[in-house]
Amino acid sequence: MQINWLDQIIWNEQGLVPTISQDIETKKVLMLAWMNREALQLTVQQQIAVYWSRSRKKLWFKGEESGQIQYVKDIRLDCDSDVILLLVEQIGVACHTGRHNCFFQQYQDGQWVTVESVITDPADLYSK
Repeated sequence: MQINWLDQIIWNEQGLVPTISQDIETKKVLMLAWMNREALQLTVQQQIAVYWSRSRKKLWFKGEESGQIQYVKDIRLDCDSDVILLLVEQIGVACHTGRHNCFFQQYQDGQWVTVESVITDPADLYSK
């Protein structure tokens, strides 16, 4: 009997797995979010990133409000089976702050320094 591919993932106590999205062209890490089983199944079916919003406690279709969609090109599971990597084509920006990615603060001499600028005004992302 074949094991269900979803059962091979080590889900945390909340039934979630951390998921990293990476730009397929530049290889730049865009963001980290969480998926539950349904989000991962929908991502596989639709080839568009679907996450679980811990704050809203519901499925989060990336770009549903902002239009900043992630088209999924490849899905990987890490060696410990507890982290998902999505290789994506990012449409627009990945971060709700309007930056290309969520990792725009760099540790420098004991403090966090913003090293990437806003590309799209966040007010324009969520004007719907």
